[in-house]
Amino acid sequence: MAHSISSHKISIEDIAKIIANGESINLSTDAKDKINACRKYLDTAIQKSEQPIYGINTGFGSLCNVKINNEQLEQLQYNLLVSHACGTGDIVPSEIVKIMLLLKIQSLSYGHSAVDIKTVEGLIHFYNENILPIVYEQGSLGASGDLSPLAHLCLPLVGIGKVQIENEVVDASEINFTPIKLQSKEGLALLNGTQFMSAYGVYILNKAQQLSKWVDLIACISIDAFDARMEPFHELIHKVRPHAGQINTAKNILSILNDSEIFKQHKTAVQDPYSFRCIPQVHGASKDVIAHVTQVFETEINSVTDNPNVFPDEDIIISGGNFHGQALALALDYLSLGLAELGNISERRTYLLISGQRNLPPFLAKEAGLNSGMMIPQYTAASIVSQNKQLCTPASIDSIPSSNGQEDHVSMGANAATKCLKVLNNLEKILAIELLNATQALEFRRPLKSSKQIEKIVSDYRKTVSFNTSDRFLHEDIMKSIEFIRNN
Repeated sequence: MAHSISSHKISIEDIAKIIANGESINLSTDAKDKINACRKYLDTAIQKSEQPIYGINTGFGSLCNVKINNEQLEQLQYNLLVSHACGTGDIVPSEIVKIMLLLKIQSLSYGHSAVDIKTVEGLIHFYNENILPIVYEQGSLGASGDLSPLAHLCLPLVGIGKVQIENEVVDASEINFTPIKLQSKEGLALLNGTQFMSAYGVYILNKAQQLSKWVDLIACISIDAFDARMEPFHELIHKVRPHAGQINTAKNILSILNDSEIFKQHKTAVQDPYSFRCIPQVHGASKDVIAHVTQVFETEINSVTDNPNVFPDEDIIISGGNFHGQALALALDYLSLGLAELGNISERRTYLLISGQRNLPPFLAKEAGLNSGMMIPQYTAASIVSQNKQLCTPASIDSIPSSNGQEDHVSMGANAATKCLKVLNNLEKILAIELLNATQALEFRRPLKSSKQIEKIVSDYRKTVSFNTSDRFLHEDIMKSIEFIRNN
């Protein structure tokens, strides 16, 4: 099966399916026509124009006033690519590099970048053959595009850099690929763009959607384990404060626990702490954040983000700033806050489950004192929650001028992206610890049962992590819990 790249809108969900299904990609006839027409237009424009055209026959950044002779244009593009490959830090996960390739191909397919079709086909070859360039986390300011990461992404097109093939890293010169001689504008078209930030956002949002489902499911286990009340989820409460995420979360909780004996039994506690009582309000707010950020990124991944933009039909080449990542930087910082709050409230529920309240033993241990039980996993969750708070310091508020002040305001969206991924991965760990504690606490409610859906989850979980009867190596339980969430 192949996915055809075209001018039709692609969604984040589409990207997840394309990659999960292992679909190859190709260019639609429409996309090929647009790419070829734009390239032909630019070649003609260069021959006709006596004036310098930024990025095509000039230097870059603060060197924009330096005119380059036509016979040096190929060398100019090659020099641009190699000089900008200055990344450092950790290697970008291969799953994100794959998305970067797809998004760069998508953006070039609209026919406003003036690249040669062979260049786009080269990127498609890398994508389809799982030849994944080695890209580094650090180096982008999130304006002028993700220059350094995209330089590393595209270096193999000219036969240099490193690539990963089936978990083996090799020099690009060793792969079965004929290096491309870049033409005028092509290097800049490859480097300008927001595909590093965008790929991180797509990856994070896909995983966040999955985790937001687990957030409610694990909370439901905790609700019954803590013997929490059902009134806070009543639809009338949420009708008079109709935030979409709040309403949907309350409905979801009631649906999941609909046939729970524990949920419906008489309660002795008059009220629950906020981490239980305000689940719809807190989970719902974070879900609304995810929904908003999804809209921002779906606009971005269906956009042309290099510079200058070439408009053959209008007979004009315009230098602007579509590469600036401010919209993404702000959205990623917002997403970090939303994800961190899901972890924040999760850890508070874990804390209450081990507190010895509601007829639960202290630390959920059968022989507390001799056994520490679940005392220390809560410490771990608390430390991770605290780290997330530190990671949520906004990157988008920062800016350091570059290129002799020509690029005097930058978004720092790349830093927002890499931080957000860490927040997401931390959330997964926090939820795994709540799941470990909630399933342990639920056993103390027997013989009463939770809902069929929850009992099925707990039964499946018990095949991986058994009830804790006495102290044991809990690191392994936490890691198994993470894998359970990841694989179910």
